[in-house]
Formats: sequence, C-alpha cells, structure tokens
Amino acid sequence: MTRLVLHIDRLVLTGIDRHDADAVAAGVQAELQRLLAQPGALGALTGGGDRPRIRAGSVPVPHGGNGHAMGQAIAGGIARGVKP
Repeated sequence: MTRLVLHIDRLVLTGIDRHDADAVAAGVQAELQRLLAQPGALGALTGGGDRPRIRAGSVPVPHGGNGHAMGQAIAGGIARGVKP
C-alpha cells in the first residue's frame, strides 16, 4: 500500500481577508482530498519522491467567490505543482 503524507506548513495568501481564512483552509483540504482520491492520482504523485517544497505559482481564484471556492482553486494549483 502506498501512502501519501502532505504537510502544508505555510500557505501564503495575498489579498485574502483574514476572516475568510478558515473557509479557505477547509476548501483547500476538501479539494485536495477529492483530487488525490481520484484513480491514478497517487501513482502520478509518488513517482517524484520527496519534495521539500511545492510552488503552485499564481492561482486564479473566482472573483466574488466565497472562501471555500478560493480554497478549491488553491488546491488545484497545489495538485498541479505536486505532479511530476
């Protein structure tokens, strides 16, 4: 059995209101769980070995969206940054 452990020690979010932080974090967590549970996702990720840092780069977030939607967009950027 292959196991993936993902630690996010620091997530830099420029321009996001502090009041949205919990909703953004919940959106990131839920979307990463969904993306990484898809068939074949784990195999694509484990081929790259340990990675001390992932740079997701700029992630477009929906204007007027809620914190959860922002978190989903951020998780998509993280998932793209993790894949080899």
